[in-house]
Amino acid sequence: MADILSLEGVSIEHRGRRGVSRILDGVDLSIAPGEAVGLVGESGCGKSTVALAAMRYLPRGMAISAGRVLFEGRDLAAMDEGELRRLRGRRIAMVYQDPMSSLNPVMTIGRQLVEVPMLHGERDAARARDRAIAMLREVRLADAEATMERYPHQLSGGQQQRVVIAMALMAEPSLLVMDEPTTGLDVTIEAAILELVRDLRARFGTAILFISHNLGTVARLCDRVGVLYAGRLVETGGVREVFRAPAHPYTRGLLDALPDLDRPRGGARLAPIAGTLVAEDRARPGCAFLPRCPHAAPAACGAGAIALAEAGGAGHLARCARLGELPARMAAATDAAAQAEEGPVLLEARGVGKWYEVGGGMSGKPRRVIRALTDASLEARRGGTLAIVGESGSGKSTFARVVAGLAGEARGALSLAGEPLSGGVDSRPRELLRRVQMVFQNPDSTLNPSHSVGYALMRPLRRLRGLGAEEARQEAARLMARVQLPAELAERRPWQLSGGQRQRVAIARALAGDPDLLVADEPVSALDVSVQAAIVNLLADLLAGSDMALVLISHDLALVRHMADRVAVMYLGRVVEYGPAAQVFAPPWHPYTEALLAAAPRPDPDAPPPEIVLAGPMPSPAEEIRGCVFASRCPRRMEGICDTLAPPERVFGAHRIACHLELAAPG
Repeated sequence: MADILSLEGVSIEHRGRRGVSRILDGVDLSIAPGEAVGLVGESGCGKSTVALAAMRYLPRGMAISAGRVLFEGRDLAAMDEGELRRLRGRRIAMVYQDPMSSLNPVMTIGRQLVEVPMLHGERDAARARDRAIAMLREVRLADAEATMERYPHQLSGGQQQRVVIAMALMAEPSLLVMDEPTTGLDVTIEAAILELVRDLRARFGTAILFISHNLGTVARLCDRVGVLYAGRLVETGGVREVFRAPAHPYTRGLLDALPDLDRPRGGARLAPIAGTLVAEDRARPGCAFLPRCPHAAPAACGAGAIALAEAGGAGHLARCARLGELPARMAAATDAAAQAEEGPVLLEARGVGKWYEVGGGMSGKPRRVIRALTDASLEARRGGTLAIVGESGSGKSTFARVVAGLAGEARGALSLAGEPLSGGVDSRPRELLRRVQMVFQNPDSTLNPSHSVGYALMRPLRRLRGLGAEEARQEAARLMARVQLPAELAERRPWQLSGGQRQRVAIARALAGDPDLLVADEPVSALDVSVQAAIVNLLADLLAGSDMALVLISHDLALVRHMADRVAVMYLGRVVEYGPAAQVFAPPWHPYTEALLAAAPRPDPDAPPPEIVLAGPMPSPAEEIRGCVFASRCPRRMEGICDTLAPPERVFGAHRIACHLELAAPG
């Protein structure tokens, strides 16, 4: 069958005040009906530009300088604005990373969905509404009629993304472009959406361009994959061929940088790709990856243009001057970070809870109690990592904020090295503030863009440790070296740094107080896999060389498996499973832990679809639940027991599971 989308030697340039820069360079890509093609690579490699080119929706100043983009055999550049308007949303649809960029906050979901068929020829409003309700059911949203009456802010992130997918599929498009559609979602919601897309493309024959930096999702969904670097397609082929036998050094580097869900803590260090992608790489006459490649031969790799060549099976191509000379697979680094044995308990939480009251007063709404965290009992030891996992709304970040003093007073007992740890940051003494520091997911929200990196580091050194100006300057330089940042960056502003460099600054600033406890809330989830690997190695090195303890909040189970000594699994504010990492990642599991592990994407094209896909959303934390908090979604629920009685705690040595099931002890 004829291709739905075809890019033929497409080059795209951007013209600005600094001249002309090339964004894409001779990209060839095709997608057949019913086929899913993945596009992977670091930020800035050109993935989203390909998506916008497929919609002929390039931003101002950017234009195709060579090649053609064909949709169903027709050149998009030859279409007038009227044809494009009729095409977009009906024959070509797009799903963005942030669903709120596609949803109007002041319109109900139903009105926005009904608008799609009405704009594309439907004259009967009742038929359009019925179609919208049917599509909400197709994307497995419970109570579709009620969802139609809600506003976007009344839905969870996963529900919003399903609405956007339903909107994109309303007209049964021939091509669905998905740009990082699951990046901000929990693994359970991500798994459900991937299975939904697989099912819908099989039923409707939709061609899918799936853009992601998550190689596990690409392996689970796609038939073929293209790897972009500096605007050039450096490798392409079937997912199985590329993932099993990656030919280009960049593809191998991406795969080697990933943590392994099946590899326990204490295994090989992650292998980040050296260096960063810079603007000059796009104009490089030879291989754009040359400055970062461990196998580069300047004479061969920098001499001139390098064409895609056969790299193995049919359709497997790679752009490398040394294609026939490289080993079958570059070996990942195997030197394990020096790991100290866990020391004495540093942080101890016993029955910690955090409830909020909302409504009442002048709002006119009934007063409700939000149970964000209930009876959490955990501990973190010196030299060790306590990881906390669970879906959004499970209470992970609330616990982190309570520990850091950002959530005010909490119930229960919290202590640091035996001393009470209570109250908010405003009431804690300076010495206690120094001993507990936090690293957030997004360093942009915590670094002042008006101040230099050096100032950001010197301020806590002077306020928390009382150092003089010259002492603080020298210590800031040592901190930058400790997090592997060059000294010359001290004079730069945060916006002049890469994402990975900004996160290193945030970690250095947290270390400025010489803390006993470092709380890291999703510290690498917004970073490319290579930058993530470097930050993970850095945290491991910092931990191994000190008596500090780390509390890691993450929804990435492979990362947790790689870093954690102890793991707590939280659901709706409660700890449902807790124990040493090796035991939590092996049976017996709490049914919720089992569902999380099943949903976790693996960069393995032969991995089967998840056996467990959770249905329905997490209940509201304002809802008073008599039995097990997971009962409403548990695939192993026992009627009349799980929903009415609080579960007992099953104890297997240091491993605790709150569940009614008679779980068998390991071994």
